[in-house]
Formats: sequence, C-alpha cells, structure tokens
Amino acid sequence: MQRFILFLDLQDDPELIREYEKYHESIPAEIEKSILDSGIESMHIFRFENRLCMEIIANESFSFAKKGEMDTLNPSVQAWETLMSNYQKSIPGTPEGTKWILAKNIFSLTS
Repeated sequence: MQRFILFLDLQDDPELIREYEKYHESIPAEIEKSILDSGIESMHIFRFENRLCMEIIANESFSFAKKGEMDTLNPSVQAWETLMSNYQKSIPGTPEGTKWILAKNIFSLTS
C-alpha cells in the first residue's frame, strides 16, 4: 500500500468554495472510475479555509505518471479538470502547470 498527501488552494471566495464542495458531494461516475482504475483504493479531501489536503491510498501498481497518462486520454477527466480549474489555484512555490503538490513526509509514528 502507498499513501500520498497532496495540497492545493481554492480561490479565496466563499461562493466558489461552496460550489466546489457541492461538486464533490457526488462526483461523476466516469471520474470515480478513472480514479479507481488507476490503482487508487481510497481518496479523501479535507478543507481548512481555502486550503485543501488530499490523502490517497493506492496499491503498488499506482504511479502518478501512469495516472497522468490515463487522464490525458480520458475526455471526461479532461472536462472535469477544466471545470475544477475555475475553483483551484496553485500554492505559491508549486511548479508551473502543477495543481496538487505532493507533501514531503517528515515524521511518522507507528505502534
């Protein structure tokens, strides 16, 4: 199992944030299928103010490169990403053309 934590900001506008959350109450079936088909087994998005944190749990076959290739070839995912871009903005310091940025794990505690 692989675990990834990513961050992204939303536009700092309460109405846009409400709309964004509404879209995520029930994502389109094609988007859910593309997520699961990539090897992602669970995904959670959390919000504080306009900052989002996403947790991805994926199987060992998952890679961001593979997911990116799949997304590029999927018109439904491209339309979803275009729509979501109206609400999202990159965190300062994020590489050009990148929305979600992968967090670096700096501490772990397990029993």
